Amino acid sequence: MKPENKPQLLLKHYLKTLKLPTMLRDYEAVAARCAKDNCDYVGFLLLLVERETLDREKRSAERRVKNARFPVIKTLDTFDFKAQPSIKQKLVRELMVGQYVDRRENVLIMGNSGTGKTHLASAFGFAGCMQGRKVRFFTVKALVTWLMEMAEQRQLERTLKQLERQDILILDELGYVPFSKTASELLFEVVSRAYERLSLIVTTNLPFESWVEIFGCERLTGALLDRLTHRVHIIEANGPSYRLRQSKKRLQKPDPDVDEGNPPSRQESDSGDV
Repeated sequence: MKPENKPQLLLKHYLKTLKLPTMLRDYEAVAARCAKDNCDYVGFLLLLVERETLDREKRSAERRVKNARFPVIKTLDTFDFKAQPSIKQKLVRELMVGQYVDRRENVLIMGNSGTGKTHLASAFGFAGCMQGRKVRFFTVKALVTWLMEMAEQRQLERTLKQLERQDILILDELGYVPFSKTASELLFEVVSRAYERLSLIVTTNLPFESWVEIFGCERLTGALLDRLTHRVHIIEANGPSYRLRQSKKRLQKPDPDVDEGNPPSRQESDSGDV
């Protein structure tokens, strides 16, 4: 191994100072490749800058996904549209491009439990992260609980401003648990502040006429729906539960340890338990 000369030492120092880790890691290999291919100085620099940029974009995307706090990473590639034909595939794919975020529009995903609503919401959020957008995922219950804790610690205003800085805010499972008066008011505050500032993605198992049962106040419910649905894309998932169907399939599978043509003898069947 050859000892490093002064230019090499200085180059490494400056690349560290400028926080260019990919260029620091790859410059020797790229220099060797350029020497072999008779590449000029501009070409050498271009290759290094391209690598640094791609790595930086990848690291940034990974940070955005981590900060979003998805319960599970889901993408559109793994969504089974055939299992939920009621969902308009064309609309979903158009929304994945992300122009609704630029227009500060909302997405409301409505349907029965187990129809893929959370999967779609997470896929929209993941796509947003890949497009350079700031995303945050909450179940509605977890969000309200967190806001109430922040209110007790006199940190509510600061927390609400943090939420305002997102590009996409995902509120999952609205309608599963009724709210107290305080919780309803806090959720209304989130929706009100998000209005025309960022995009909300909301999943719910309830039709609009039933929302008042969750919020407990017709006036507040009307004001919340007015803001949420002013600029909204509605995706309806009215098919059967995907999870229930998968469970039934598993239950219907024959036991591989049992030969249907030759059932176990009485001695074999009695030998497992005492």
